[in-house]
Amino acid sequence: MAKVAFLGLGVMGFPMAGHLAAKGHQVTVYNRSPAKAAAWVAKHPGRSAATPREAALGADFVMACVGNDDDLRAVCLGADGAFAGMAKGAVFVDHTTVSARVTKELADIGTAAGLAFVDAPVSGGQAGAENGQLSIMCGGDPADYAKAEPVMAAYARICRLIGPSGSGQLAKMMNQICIAGLMQGLSEALAFGQKAGLDGEKVVEVISQGAAGSWQMQNRHKTMLADQFDFGFAVDWMRKDLGICLDTADEIGARLPVTALVDQFYKDVQLMGGGRGDTSGLIRRLK
Repeated sequence: MAKVAFLGLGVMGFPMAGHLAAKGHQVTVYNRSPAKAAAWVAKHPGRSAATPREAALGADFVMACVGNDDDLRAVCLGADGAFAGMAKGAVFVDHTTVSARVTKELADIGTAAGLAFVDAPVSGGQAGAENGQLSIMCGGDPADYAKAEPVMAAYARICRLIGPSGSGQLAKMMNQICIAGLMQGLSEALAFGQKAGLDGEKVVEVISQGAAGSWQMQNRHKTMLADQFDFGFAVDWMRKDLGICLDTADEIGARLPVTALVDQFYKDVQLMGGGRGDTSGLIRRLK
C-alpha cells in the first residue's frame, strides 16, 4: 500500500479519496475549505493537512482533483504547493480537467524538480466517482503511468495511457465534445416526443436498444422528462470544459461547429438560472 495525498474534495475528489483509504492506502487529504477535509476525516481513515505541501510530505503519490488551470497551479506551485513537499521520484497525478497547456507547463516544472507527472482526467461523473467506476485517460511517461495505475485502480472502471504528457487532457476534450453533441440530440428528441404527445419512457425503452442508445439516454431520460436536473456534472463546469475544447481547436486547426453551437445553448441555460444543474438541463431551453 502507498502513502497518498489527495488534493481537492469536491463531488468527485471526496469519494475518490475515500476509495483509496478503503483499499488500505495511507491517505492525507487537503481541501481549500477545511470543513470538507474535516468531514472526510470523520468518515474515512486518514488525516488532513493544512496546505498542499504538508499533505505531500512523504507521499509516494499526490492526486489532485480541483477546479481549473489556476486552481491546479495554486495547489502545485509556491512555498505551500505540493511540488515543494514532494520527494524526488514521487508521482503527481492530476485528475482535474484542464488545458493541455497547463499540463505541459506543470509537467516540465515537475520533471525539472525530479518529480513524475501524469495527467489523468476522469469521466463518469459523481456516480462514477462514488461507485469507483471512472474512466481514466492518461498522458505521461509509460514508467510513471505504470507506477500510478495500481493506485488509480481504486476508483477506475478502465484506465489507459493514451500517449505523452497532455494526451490525457486531449482525450478528455474528445469525451466532452461527444457528450455535448449527444446531450443536445437527446434533448431535442425528448422535447420533440413531448410536443408530439408520445410517452417518452415507452419510446426510450425501444430506441435505447438500437443505434440511438447511449449512456446519457439510459441514465438521464427519466429525469429530463421530469424536469429534474440535479444529478451530475454541472452546466457551469461543462462550459469551462467546452471553452478548453474550443480554445484547443483554434490552436491545432480543428473545427468544432456543433460543439461551439451547444456551448452557446449551455450559455442560454446559465442565463435561465440552470448553471448549477446538470448537463441534461439543455432540454430546458427547448420547452
